[in-house]
Amino acid sequence: MSLSSARTTPSYGAILLRGLLAGLIAGLLAGVFAYATGESRIDAAIAIEEAAAHAETPGAADDGHHDEELVSRTGQKGGLFLATALYGVAMGGLLATAYTLLRRRLRTSSDTRAAFGLAGAALLGIVLVPFVKYPANPPAVGDPATINQRTIGWLSIVVIGVVAVWAGVLASRSLRASAPEWLRAAAALGGFLVVVAIGYVLLPTFDEVPDTFPASLLWTFRLASLGTQVTLWTALGLAFAALLDRLAKRVPAEQSGAVTV
Repeated sequence: MSLSSARTTPSYGAILLRGLLAGLIAGLLAGVFAYATGESRIDAAIAIEEAAAHAETPGAADDGHHDEELVSRTGQKGGLFLATALYGVAMGGLLATAYTLLRRRLRTSSDTRAAFGLAGAALLGIVLVPFVKYPANPPAVGDPATINQRTIGWLSIVVIGVVAVWAGVLASRSLRASAPEWLRAAAALGGFLVVVAIGYVLLPTFDEVPDTFPASLLWTFRLASLGTQVTLWTALGLAFAALLDRLAKRVPAEQSGAVTV
């Protein structure tokens, strides 16, 4: 059953509510993944940072510095689930909004494919494209003096990632309806890669990893960060699609009840 084929289209509020619920579920699952795979790496990176600070200023570890921390590591680990849950809810709201605006433009009669396709496009555009250019760094990596430039660069590549996905869609749809599927796929890939390549070339590169920082720790942290995002968007797409499927079955039932009353 497709929502777009129902005689009464569900309200934006009904779709948004399901997006928020799906985002909450996805955010909690992502929090579990991040806790299991990333927290030990953060602890190791913090230990390296503190050791370096202590080497530069002997006795710094005993001057009460740790008492000035606003949130302890235990509190940060607990807050991880709150952060991922809130992020998931926000992304679920954006996904529901995008679904509402774009559903009629998507060339599929399946609400499940539409929802999961949008989630996959978001994962590609706002996660994978930025990750290749600006992968996540653990504590002790990065120059505080360049934080503004790095923030602007990251926001720029997110926008470019979204534009690249849209360019791929437009390139695919620019072909005639009789064009073979492989040609459509090639056009979509070409349009996507052209925009991404231009963005990668124009935006600055930041290589601020100290030579003494363990490469294995760096990349396990980055992969854990990427895995958290993949977990969130995969779970969000699946949960949102499942909730939409239930909504699609509920709408005709409510219509039938309204007729029989």
